[in-house]
Amino acid sequence: MRASTGRAPKPTLGLAWRIFTAMSLVVIAGAGTMLVAVLLVAEPAFHAHLAQVQPPMSTQAHVHVDEAFSNAVLIALAVGVTVALAAALVVTWLVARRLAAPVAEAAEAAQQIADGDYQTRLGQPRLGPEFERLTTAFNLMARRLATTDQTRRHLLADLAHELRTPLASMQATIEAISDGILPSDQTTLATLTEQSQRLHRLVGDLSAVSRAEERQLNLHPVLVPAEDLVSGAITAARPRFDAKGISLTLEATVDACQVLVDPDRLAEALGALLDNALRHTGTGGVVTIAATRQNNQCRIVVVDNGEGFDPATADQLFERFYRGSSRTADGSGSGIGLTIAKAIVQAHHGQLLGHSNGSGTGARFEITLPIADTATTNRSRDQTQSHLS
Repeated sequence: MRASTGRAPKPTLGLAWRIFTAMSLVVIAGAGTMLVAVLLVAEPAFHAHLAQVQPPMSTQAHVHVDEAFSNAVLIALAVGVTVALAAALVVTWLVARRLAAPVAEAAEAAQQIADGDYQTRLGQPRLGPEFERLTTAFNLMARRLATTDQTRRHLLADLAHELRTPLASMQATIEAISDGILPSDQTTLATLTEQSQRLHRLVGDLSAVSRAEERQLNLHPVLVPAEDLVSGAITAARPRFDAKGISLTLEATVDACQVLVDPDRLAEALGALLDNALRHTGTGGVVTIAATRQNNQCRIVVVDNGEGFDPATADQLFERFYRGSSRTADGSGSGIGLTIAKAIVQAHHGQLLGHSNGSGTGARFEITLPIADTATTNRSRDQTQSHLS
């Protein structure tokens, strides 16, 4: 980087003066072009016409006519240029006044955005499609920045809340050991180990959800029957459901469908949905999972008869650390399992939605994936092999 010379920045022309300068240059260029055309074309043509006058003009009269012609041309050009410059000045003032207002407003709004006021918006200046696109893009940027800033604030607050509990527990346990209140035995060490593992899982989950939301998942798609994905998820989750006394059943599938997915990643997403159903379904409850074909899409649905949730918070369920009043159970989990599941599904060009009729009515989570055909399968495999090579 160059060292600062300490010189003050050179003053720059404003928008009005720039427009006026440009229009003045056009006027002057036009006047110069006209003068050159007069000297190269009009004057010889005029002399040729004078030579044809009968009887021939005297030399004195010829010189007088030439001077009159030259003076008339110069006077006409001077008057024309003066009037044109005056008109350019007036037009420049009008145009600059019309353009400067939205430009200045945009500059002021950009400064407010830079100062952290993400609620700033621009009105449509009605100056054509270019300004409309600029205004629309600016407002969209402002909305996205506002959303990002709000998400960041919530993330920091929720992360602090999630870290506070295990840290406080560990600190209290260590202080109790130091004061001699708790013995340094296996039970106390197991408590510390459990809290440290909880912190480790939280950090791992944060890393996983960040990679998933940034589309940095390393996927290895293969053609898999949806029924196999569902059966594998049930087999992995059944011991936890049996231990809590919850029935986990697989509904009969009428139409088979195959999907091009990474089986491990989809198993992770299905596991997150089943863990969510397990946490929010009481003993004796029922959780069902099914894979069905609908047109050119494959639907995997997980339904429970547990707590349910407010339908207005359906989209918020997939936000990091979100815990609605009707979906908080024993506080287990990091609160980002559904976030990771949705990111995984979206990485497979699918969709994950949650539905409920309200508290106490159960919940239904539906994964929609495109059914793979032969052309899609071959193309995806070629892309994967090209990426790996």
